[in-house]
Amino acid sequence: MSDLPPPPNQPPNGALNQQPQGPLVVNLQYVKDLSFEVPGAPEIYTSLREQPRIDVALDVQARAIQEGGNVFEVTLQIRADAKTTDGTTAFIAELAYSGIFTVNVGADVLEPVLLVECPRLLFPFARNILSDVTRDGGFMPVALTPIDFVALWQSRRGQGGAPASTALA
Repeated sequence: MSDLPPPPNQPPNGALNQQPQGPLVVNLQYVKDLSFEVPGAPEIYTSLREQPRIDVALDVQARAIQEGGNVFEVTLQIRADAKTTDGTTAFIAELAYSGIFTVNVGADVLEPVLLVECPRLLFPFARNILSDVTRDGGFMPVALTPIDFVALWQSRRGQGGAPASTALA
């Protein structure tokens, strides 16, 4: 039976799984690092009278998995510091959420794809993890507002790569 040609419209040698790839493929998403600390526990739970002020810092990093290749790891790093009105730390949450992406674009658009489009795809999942961990830690969930990754990328280019940060009241 091996002498028969493949049926019409079927590629030879089992190449059925080889489909053309688009310009951006999400291969994998994962939690690279997660930390949640409540330095003043258990006292903070009994003394907290109002919602703490939450300062959020966000950074995006990208690196090639293999030199000269088109597969990249993009990491969305989020740090949330919650402080009471008197300056006591309520909690510190740090999340590094990563994705492995295959990127098939020209070199002229590679940077915005890696630093805008990839984190835009990762953000909803990272936001959900941060919300869950703060709620499970005994506080109101931190609900991050949507991030304008284009503006973040543009400001970062203007500042020489400094991470962006924002504050939530």
